[in-house]
Amino acid sequence: MRWVFLFIVFVLPAYAQEKMTVNDLAWLAGCWDGSTDKKNATEQWMKPAGNAMLGMSRTVRNGKVTEFEFIRIHQDESGEIFYTAKPSGQNEASFKLIKKSGTEVIFENPNHDFPQRIIYRLDKDGSLKARIEGKNEGKEIGIDFPMKKMKCE
Repeated sequence: MRWVFLFIVFVLPAYAQEKMTVNDLAWLAGCWDGSTDKKNATEQWMKPAGNAMLGMSRTVRNGKVTEFEFIRIHQDESGEIFYTAKPSGQNEASFKLIKKSGTEVIFENPNHDFPQRIIYRLDKDGSLKARIEGKNEGKEIGIDFPMKKMKCE
């Protein structure tokens, strides 16, 4: 009975305090296709290295790039993880990791115009769902970006 007490007091807290690292997001690495009949949309993530993952996305409509984004998931010196995006030439914005599980992460920046939250979830079938949400002009909005794994070219 004493070993159970020692396990609860010393071992379980160590597991609970274990911080997530960028390496825990390796499931996001690769190329993802979110195309529809009206657009060709792809997102690509490099595997974790140096406490960071680099990504980019591109949307093509009628043969022209209409949207693009340079993305970085990175860990700062304190161990906090951030999602930093620079979409279509706009100002860079960072979102702090606020929730994590094995295959879902939620990043948030309540001071950003829109979105305030960015969510990635890997589903059991291997598909990826990205979601942005927050308030835009006083209304709560959520936009899903379903994607399937594709071969990187």
